[in-house]
Amino acid sequence: MDMRKTVIAGALVAAVLCVAGVAFSADDDDDDDEGGNPAALAHAMPQASVSLEQGLKAGEREGKPISAKFELEDGALQLSVYTASGNSFKEVIVDPKSGAIAKTEVISSGHDLKEAKEQNQALAKAKTSLSQAVQSALKANAGYRALSVEPELSGGQPVAEVVLMKGNDVKKASEEL
Repeated sequence: MDMRKTVIAGALVAAVLCVAGVAFSADDDDDDDEGGNPAALAHAMPQASVSLEQGLKAGEREGKPISAKFELEDGALQLSVYTASGNSFKEVIVDPKSGAIAKTEVISSGHDLKEAKEQNQALAKAKTSLSQAVQSALKANAGYRALSVEPELSGGQPVAEVVLMKGNDVKKASEEL
């Protein structure tokens, strides 16, 4: 009888952990720098035949690219590029397999608009492009792939924070703009 209770208790604990894991993974926070769950992103990245730099280039059709990142949205890999055109901002979703623009949304409010304005201000002082910053970070980190690039002001100077991945290893590189 004790063995049966142990098995039932073990099954209950396993079920609770599974439910907790599903609930945790369903909490998709797009605002962190590593694109959510780094392990899940590392698992999904081999699906992408498009590089971050190619995504930035595709985003140029909708305005000046001001940041870009690979992320998981509802479990699917996507490449999100923020663009600026005058005082308006867009999020351009680039298909990570084909490089085609999958959809474009105007950024008109909230945290995304605040981030877009800050990124645009940092780039206004830049002497080089985001693509050049990504290329420089990749050159200094052989074997890594760029996951995201985001400009910011550091001590009044524009820098690009580039997140890189090699297998499950994730690291950041800071490049002058």
